[in-house]
Amino acid sequence: MKQLLVLAGGFGTRLRGLVKDVPKPLAPVAGKPFLTHLIEQWVEQGITEFIFLLHFESHLIEAILLDISKDKAFGDIQIDVIVEDHPLGTGGSILNAVNSLNIKESFLVVNADTWLSNGIIEMNDSAPNTIGAVMVANSSRYGALTLYNGIITSFLEKENSPRAGLINSGLYHLSPLIFLELPNVSDSFSLESEVFPFCISNNMLFGLKIDADFIDIGIPEDYLKFRRFIELGEKFEH
Repeated sequence: MKQLLVLAGGFGTRLRGLVKDVPKPLAPVAGKPFLTHLIEQWVEQGITEFIFLLHFESHLIEAILLDISKDKAFGDIQIDVIVEDHPLGTGGSILNAVNSLNIKESFLVVNADTWLSNGIIEMNDSAPNTIGAVMVANSSRYGALTLYNGIITSFLEKENSPRAGLINSGLYHLSPLIFLELPNVSDSFSLESEVFPFCISNNMLFGLKIDADFIDIGIPEDYLKFRRFIELGEKFEH
């Protein structure tokens, strides 16, 4: 199984009204941090090597990761951390990790604020530069993607009118080479606005449909929805 890079350096400003004392990945759910639920689920799918990319309130996340690394219930896992001294964006954060750790092989990437019930194994076996795509009933918040014969041809802008569609799940299988081929990037840049459009223009970005429960806890409504899903056993609705 490939190593998993976890993007966990964001500020989580939209959630601060409900979660004031900890960064977004540590938002409490059923008596433990959201991140702990994620790691449990990733380990169940076979991940043993984690690299956490941190910035905002990194010391709090590091403390939780240290406890997890000592907990025998998680098995024989390896957790490494890179703390960025200034925000690098999703793309810059990954490029910094590639350079810092001299990563040569393709790797998996996930967001630390997104729950995806499965997909790790399928993405591990996919071609590099693949985005995991999930179908949701309302893609207007995220923007949909178009997929043709397994190739992503475009990303559609967010819309005001609700409609079903395939969206970017935040789970990726990426090659380090694409970050080295990018033209004219600064140290801080975005996967979504700079890396993926570059890949699309070169017909080298693939999509894999994943049948999974998906939720992004970045807004209060969906954070509370996930809490009800875990704590009360409510049915998961896309």
